[in-house]
Amino acid sequence: MIARTVHVLVPAWIDDVDRVSGGNVYDRELIAGLRLRGWTVISHEVVDAATGAAALLAVPDGALALVDGLVAGWMPGAIEAVSDRIRIVLLAHMVASAFPGASSETTHAELRAVQSARRVVVTSRWTADELTRRTPLTCDLTTIARPGVHAAPTAVPSRDGDLICVGVIAPHKGQDLLLQALARLHRTDWTCLMAGSMVPFDLFARRVAENAAAFDGNVTLPGVLNAEELEAAYRRSSLLIAPSRLESSGMAIAEARARGIPVLAAAVGGIPDTLSGGGAILVDPDDEVALAGAIRSWLTDPALRDRLRREARNARHQLPRWEETAAEVEKALIAA
Repeated sequence: MIARTVHVLVPAWIDDVDRVSGGNVYDRELIAGLRLRGWTVISHEVVDAATGAAALLAVPDGALALVDGLVAGWMPGAIEAVSDRIRIVLLAHMVASAFPGASSETTHAELRAVQSARRVVVTSRWTADELTRRTPLTCDLTTIARPGVHAAPTAVPSRDGDLICVGVIAPHKGQDLLLQALARLHRTDWTCLMAGSMVPFDLFARRVAENAAAFDGNVTLPGVLNAEELEAAYRRSSLLIAPSRLESSGMAIAEARARGIPVLAAAVGGIPDTLSGGGAILVDPDDEVALAGAIRSWLTDPALRDRLRREARNARHQLPRWEETAAEVEKALIAA
């Protein structure tokens, strides 16, 4: 096996248990996967533009650097400055310019980072399409490496009304919309666990928590669950709800599907592709009435539940493993 080395620039909080995110999980799994494939991975944890620039300056001439898109957005100038000296591969978890209200500064930073990269790794077909639409990026320079999953036991919920929503508590994840939909049910034969970090968007998270308190215990926000707690939560859940306003692929969706859990989600971003194997209900984004109607259908229609569960369990076999994700990223690194 030929020895290969890659410098990986990731956010400094990649292992912070209070700031768990899909991007951090992806980065950790990718680093582990590349090491298993024989790569020497030198990880640089970046706090801000200054530390990111210093990390890039430390990369030897001609070496390979894989830069997380969030980090790249902080320091497009530093990336431009070294792009002729080292081989830059950008890892784009999301299209920053696609967020509602994205500033011109954010959009320009993303454009500069893409233009400085030899290759761009994305996590979904939607992300690839959005970047090629918004930047000069061409398809031949893009590698799609979908988030993987680990083998997991099938969920065994005791009640049809045990709902779960997993993800950072943030406006783009739509937990506020889910609360509005739940309020329209006018029934109490359900519970909803909203698990996720409440740190990055703390004002929004506090507002969600205050509104959740009005449901008299039917809605709980435990914050970040550790691996064992999250596994137990998935195991007892009957339906995962992903009311996102923007999503590149939806790692929580993949985790639910790995356990044969049906999904109710907004048809936005890369979610429809992630759910292409069936076992899901898709509704229009930002539509609390449609979301409430779909939840009501799940609670009241046994035939619908049976069909979605069969489809969800069959779809488990279509999911990539993390080792496949690392193999796809490896192709981009070699091509750079």
